[in-house]
Amino acid sequence: MSSLQRSKKTNTRKSKFSHWIRLIGGVLLLCSQTSCKPGSASASDPKTTTPNVLFIAIDDLSNTLGCYGDPVAKTPHLDGLSARGVRFDQAYCQLPLCNPSRASVMTGLRPDTIRVYDLDAHFRDTLPKAVTLSELFRNNDYRVERVGKIYHYNVPASIGTDGHDDPQSWDHTTNPKGRDTEEEHLITNLEPHRKISAALCWLAADGTDEEQTDGMVATEAIKIMEANQGQPFFLGVGFFRPHTPYVAPKKYFDLYPMEQIKFPYAPENDRDDIPPAAFAHNCPNPNYNLPVERCLEAKRAYYATVSFVDAQIGRLFKALERLNLAENTIIVVWSDHGYHLGEHQGIWQKRSLFEESARAPLIVYAPQAKGNGKPCGRVVEFVDIYPTIAELCGLTPPTKLEGQSLKPLLDNPDRDWKEVAVTQVLRPGEDGKMIMGRSIRTERWRYTEWNGGEAGTELYDHSADAKEFTNLIDSVQAKDVIPKLKKILYQRAQAGPPPSPVNPKRL
Repeated sequence: MSSLQRSKKTNTRKSKFSHWIRLIGGVLLLCSQTSCKPGSASASDPKTTTPNVLFIAIDDLSNTLGCYGDPVAKTPHLDGLSARGVRFDQAYCQLPLCNPSRASVMTGLRPDTIRVYDLDAHFRDTLPKAVTLSELFRNNDYRVERVGKIYHYNVPASIGTDGHDDPQSWDHTTNPKGRDTEEEHLITNLEPHRKISAALCWLAADGTDEEQTDGMVATEAIKIMEANQGQPFFLGVGFFRPHTPYVAPKKYFDLYPMEQIKFPYAPENDRDDIPPAAFAHNCPNPNYNLPVERCLEAKRAYYATVSFVDAQIGRLFKALERLNLAENTIIVVWSDHGYHLGEHQGIWQKRSLFEESARAPLIVYAPQAKGNGKPCGRVVEFVDIYPTIAELCGLTPPTKLEGQSLKPLLDNPDRDWKEVAVTQVLRPGEDGKMIMGRSIRTERWRYTEWNGGEAGTELYDHSADAKEFTNLIDSVQAKDVIPKLKKILYQRAQAGPPPSPVNPKRL
């Protein structure tokens, strides 16, 4: 080979090498300009990046939202999310009490599996190796943080602490404590013999939103989003209201003139066909034996706190838009259970297996979901939340979960869905013995057993009786329907006597 030929071959190699150097350099420059690192949440094309998760829990929220058809509620921000995402109109918790419900959501397992029925037990005592929802994201290179109440807190006494948290679920936690905790002496308590954590009580507070604990929760959550724009995050944001005491700035009370607040209708004989076991031990008498007028004041205060929380959630949504994260962030809004506001002639708060207590809001916005903007009327459960978020983000839980992903419904909310919901509750009975209630909900029926039927049974036909006024347990229909419902109920929940030991004082 001549020197000229060798020179040409060498130059050709140098030219190719320089070309690849320039190409690699260009790619690196492009990535540096667009934050195009693995899992980046701020790249220009949301379809090619790892989605963030904004996981919002609201304490004791019933379906008192405009988007759920409440004619009084003023909740523009959650209504807006409903219009953008998928609102599940028949979503049911697994146990209508804070600690069991939240532990069930975070583990994706039923109360009978994690053995959590009261306000004291911790799921780690039964399942020490369980991988929680947020822990799954932590194990997959997400930044995982919590602000406020995701696991159980004793409200308001534990505000500002970690509450009944699970440390290995988070990289970092923030526990705001606002002026509401300093002004408890100003609260109006209709039942002074009860702690404000369990009584009908309220305060139309002075000051700004940002001074209240929930306002501080929103502020801190926004700071976390600002600090994590360049990496995928799972952010749990837990609001303490509308849990009693119903505390919110005065302007939210002003949204609800007293003449707008009405007591729910119930026929005079509504309670005649309901087993005594169906009424929670914390509300043994209709309306706590309080005057209806005072109960209406409490209901107004409840609505005020709902609007207050809605405003704080609106701040989170505005921050997502400002930070250009909205189109790459999955938003999940849920409440730990429903809430009674006087139904069935005066039931208040939770711990029942009626529709108002077992059913709760669930709204999911997944940017790429094909069904966005449509409501879903299929029956779903809160144990479905974990596998849904995991699938949306392409993650596989290491253990078998007891719910199923709702992604098919997010893409087509009207599709066939043959599932049912099982809700249960454990509480002391009149004779001091524990009573376990288990209820199954299909799109048409609700069937409930108390201690396997020994303490009473209920059957309601929602196609004709949406408020559950008529117990059909002795009807002709019951003979055909109950065996089928009972079979499914016992497949989903553990049969047998109530679990022991359980501290009745913590129920």
